[in-house]
Amino acid sequence: MRVAIASDHGGMKIREEIKSLLEELNIEFEDFGCECETSVDYPDYAQPVATKVAEGEYDRGILICGTGIGMSIAANKVKGIRCALVHDMFSAKATREHNDSNVLAMGERVIGPGLAREIAKIWLTTEFEGGRHENRLNKLHQLEG
Repeated sequence: MRVAIASDHGGMKIREEIKSLLEELNIEFEDFGCECETSVDYPDYAQPVATKVAEGEYDRGILICGTGIGMSIAANKVKGIRCALVHDMFSAKATREHNDSNVLAMGERVIGPGLAREIAKIWLTTEFEGGRHENRLNKLHQLEG
């Protein structure tokens, strides 16, 4: 598995925590920034990650900002992306099993680093169930045109 990861200024601490988790899990990743503590625009970091995942260069993406909301909205503008904003472990598992989400968004101002690690680990290690959920994904693809 290859993962693209990025954050804006509001998600830098959790991004570092998740990078550490990826290393522990021996998952290859690339960090798309940001590297500053001054205010930046989250679409500038969500778009490259989402595009790389949609193009198949990376299997999954992880995005962190203050709330996760902006990153998830921006990522979901890219055709082929199913970005889930997750702040609990149940949703992390469900969005992989049922929605085959390929990008995870989290908010550093909403959850702490320990929970973020647990959410990311569950999300990274949970497989898509397929079956009845496959038809729903096909309908999402139709919506994209």
